[in-house]
Amino acid sequence: MSDIQATAGEGTAKAGLTRTLVGRVVSNKMQKTVTVLVERKVKHPVYGKYMVRSTRYHAHAEQPYNEGDTVEIVESRPISRTKSWVVARLVQAAAAV
Repeated sequence: MSDIQATAGEGTAKAGLTRTLVGRVVSNKMQKTVTVLVERKVKHPVYGKYMVRSTRYHAHAEQPYNEGDTVEIVESRPISRTKSWVVARLVQAAAAV
């Protein structure tokens, strides 16, 4: 009976572990890969000022995305040495110039 409860608990705990981030595509020069810039606000520990910090992620993209598009990326298994994220959806397309 304890075996049944343990397997039921594993499925529910693993489902909530997916990390999603929203960022802007800054490079689409690679094949099936885009570079996504994710910005976040961090409070300075001493002065209390909020600063903008950014991180670049390489994400796998089956569809072509343009620079400036806002996309949502989801963490996945390692696809290559630098790619562990997959583009889930297009949030907002870039404004045409």
